[in-house]
Amino acid sequence: MGLSLEVKIYLPLSSPTVGAIGKTGLWRVFKPVIDQEKCTKCLQCWLFCPDASIKRAEDDSVSVDYEYCKGCGICSDVCPVGAIEMVKEG
Repeated sequence: MGLSLEVKIYLPLSSPTVGAIGKTGLWRVFKPVIDQEKCTKCLQCWLFCPDASIKRAEDDSVSVDYEYCKGCGICSDVCPVGAIEMVKEG
């Protein structure tokens, strides 16, 4: 007698709502800087960003919305090619 477990993973079809309570990126110490030459546009950073601060433009470039980014560094950690560097703010 075996048990069966079904797991479904739902990826967002669009960005979650950003800034429902206002801008939140004013207190970070480090900010992510994306090297567009290294970036492969895999969007792992977008997928894992807890603040929905990673944006993909029509020209296919990837950017950070610093008004909402809290500088947690998750995007840098998950980037498979090291295209995102955490740089001291200021």
